[in-house]
Amino acid sequence: MEKITIYTDGACSGNPGPGGWAAILMFKENKKEIFGGLKNTTNNVMELTAVIEGLKSLKYPCEVDLYSDSAYVVNAFQQGWIYNWLKKNWKTAGGDDVKNKELWQELYSLTKTHKVNFIKVKGHSDNEYNNRCDELARSAI
Repeated sequence: MEKITIYTDGACSGNPGPGGWAAILMFKENKKEIFGGLKNTTNNVMELTAVIEGLKSLKYPCEVDLYSDSAYVVNAFQQGWIYNWLKKNWKTAGGDDVKNKELWQELYSLTKTHKVNFIKVKGHSDNEYNNRCDELARSAI
């Protein structure tokens, strides 16, 4: 299984408001940047969309180190929230519907195709790829 690195970021001007997402995919010495946006969205939707679009652009099952500055995305997997939501039929611990359920379902399904290692990075820091994703996401707003 090929090993791929993906950096992702989402941004919003207002929350909700116009938003952008970006992903940088790296394989060996190849690098590909993808990005897009929506007119009326939220920061969390853009963070999820960046991860989904990054994974969807892979042509075959891969092992992925996925770097995101979104605690919302990373913690859902690292802390097992998503598995509890699944068990509870997409309900939170408090019994409410999981926000952005369709995006979470799509992302979960992609983690069945790819072996994804979610890694939290500090946002707006000294990570060149995270900063580039932020720049791309903001330009897509």
